[in-house]
Amino acid sequence: MRAIGVAALAVALAQLAGCGLFGGSPRKPAPLTAPTGEAKVSLAWSANVGKASGQRFVPEVIGAQVFAAAADGAVSVAALDSGQVTRFTVAPKLASGPAGGPDLLFAGTLKGDVIAFTPTGEVRWRTNVGGEVIARVVVSGNVAIARTSDGRVFGLARADGKRLWAYQRTMPPLLLRGESGAVATPTGAILGVPGGRLISLDRDDGRLVWEITVAQPRGATELERITDVVGVPMVEAGRVCAAAFQGKVGCFEIQGGAALWSRDLSSPTGAWLDASGLYLADDDDAIHALDRENGASRWKQDKLANRRLTAPVSVGPWLVVGDGFGYVHILAKETGAIAARHAADGSAVQALVPVPGGVVFQTAGGTLGLLRL
Repeated sequence: MRAIGVAALAVALAQLAGCGLFGGSPRKPAPLTAPTGEAKVSLAWSANVGKASGQRFVPEVIGAQVFAAAADGAVSVAALDSGQVTRFTVAPKLASGPAGGPDLLFAGTLKGDVIAFTPTGEVRWRTNVGGEVIARVVVSGNVAIARTSDGRVFGLARADGKRLWAYQRTMPPLLLRGESGAVATPTGAILGVPGGRLISLDRDDGRLVWEITVAQPRGATELERITDVVGVPMVEAGRVCAAAFQGKVGCFEIQGGAALWSRDLSSPTGAWLDASGLYLADDDDAIHALDRENGASRWKQDKLANRRLTAPVSVGPWLVVGDGFGYVHILAKETGAIAARHAADGSAVQALVPVPGGVVFQTAGGTLGLLRL
């Protein structure tokens, strides 16, 4: 229990970094400047799906439906074309999810439950893993892979929730809480762990397949030495790319772990990789576009400084980020110019999910919406 409490403290401190905790005086968010108008953004629909209440929920788009969870245990199912919503409840409270596929989805709770349920709300099984499940569950084959806020990882049978294996390693005194996700692979999962490392786990037995160092902890205090891989690792064509808080960003060969490139650039939210480049927001909320092959800088956009940005996502020629004040910003991927903006409900934009021709967003205040670009 003490480890979980320390983890919660660490993330609170890390989130306050943008408010001047490490620098002394609070840093004011940059005032908004007029967008160029290069992009046209319109709200196709929005719905109230319930508040996050301190948790961070990411919607899941499956076919023509969007699934979104709320802290009160409700899961909303919205039609992607119209926004028409139906709801059901899978638990008294939720901390993560939903995630999964067309026949079975998963969510987690602060009390350590992993819950599997159908798209219509029928709960198939519930397994307790003994720690807060605040990261999204990923599925590889017939194994659901869940991680807890204290760094443990569990493999559960997708059919009935039976615990198949558990992976655990020594944790540093302080770690970010729930800021790192996992990505499923055909043979298991790749995920970031505290201490600036990426690991690959075998889905059948939880065996450590390989380990890559993204960044080394450094500094005189435990706070300064928090160097956790953040966001969801990006996997493509034999490479994996990731960013670390108070560390580096880089791309590595999956086989062998050799660094393709790496540079000193810290991010609290993670990176996005596509055919045009790698994109991330740094600790000051400046957005960087990097060459995907060598990490060279292409552009830097600092007009959204200290606005508590989400990790970026791309939609066609546009890069989309949300901020902590309820705005969604659209940038030109070629230049970084702020091309358009949408005001949501005034609460923090927590998640963005790209869809053809637009992006789905969810806010802490409970708004789920679809923006057309």
